Amino acid sequence: MTEIETRNDQRNAARAIDLQQLRLAVVACDHGSFRRAAEALSIKHTAFSRAIGQLEYLVGTSLFERSSGGIKPTLAGRAVLRIARLILEQVDMFVDTGRSGGRGDTGRLVIGFFTSMSTGNLRATIGELKKLLPHLELVTMERSRSRLMTALRSGTVDVVVGPGRLPSGDTRSLLLWSERILISLPKDHCLAAREIIYWTDLRNEKILLSEYDPGRELEDLLISKLVLPDDRPRVERHDVSRGIIKSLTSMGMGLSLVMESDIGASFAGLVYRELQDGTGPSRLDFYAHWRDDNENPALKRFLNLLAERYPSPPPALED
Repeated sequence: MTEIETRNDQRNAARAIDLQQLRLAVVACDHGSFRRAAEALSIKHTAFSRAIGQLEYLVGTSLFERSSGGIKPTLAGRAVLRIARLILEQVDMFVDTGRSGGRGDTGRLVIGFFTSMSTGNLRATIGELKKLLPHLELVTMERSRSRLMTALRSGTVDVVVGPGRLPSGDTRSLLLWSERILISLPKDHCLAAREIIYWTDLRNEKILLSEYDPGRELEDLLISKLVLPDDRPRVERHDVSRGIIKSLTSMGMGLSLVMESDIGASFAGLVYRELQDGTGPSRLDFYAHWRDDNENPALKRFLNLLAERYPSPPPALED
């Protein structure tokens, strides 16, 4: 037989070996007896022995020494069984990975946001998701509202979480939670002595707002609470982050509007007070936005978690 023919025979033998034969050989080794292994697997003894014999024929050597007291692997058998265990472990891992990926247990999820994560529901939800799915590659992305919506439409981001409903015809949204609106002010400001500050108390103040999101919602809320222009404070818009706005506020350059999730990051010389009108605290609603055609299993797991944590109230009954 030529070398080429020998190689072809070896390849054909390798193709003929199936995983069941490897599993039976490993179980036989563990039990030290074909009969006991066959009983453990509820397989006829003759069928079990025949399968081992076929494997030995394909491998080209005896894997076990037989005796009246049972079996034990040969020198070649020990080497073959060691490789067989590695193969079976890899196959099991392969199957588990496929199943868990289909359930969303693994894979990759990109969450975009344009709000703070220093405290609050978004931070808590992402932390819970990571505990539930420790093998999930979780990526967070903080960008402006417009850039996140572009990324959402292009598929770069799986889901966007933020205040307000984003106008888009090709995405779906889910109402999540609401956050109180607070006023941040220097600790030596005259209003800092109060536990609650009303919108009308801001009439003669200067409000610092970031040009970045969610400055738009905060300014819209200010206008809705103080309808008459003469009742509104002076608004200064700065092309800086929320953190810089806090720094400017602590320097006494004005007051600023923040949400609950902003107050987890403490800032020297700065205090927070709740803003209210005649009906109580003022709040902003948060939404999750995603593309309906996004079939990422991890996204579905995240949306299910959001729906469980923040169930939407039932629709009001009509009179």
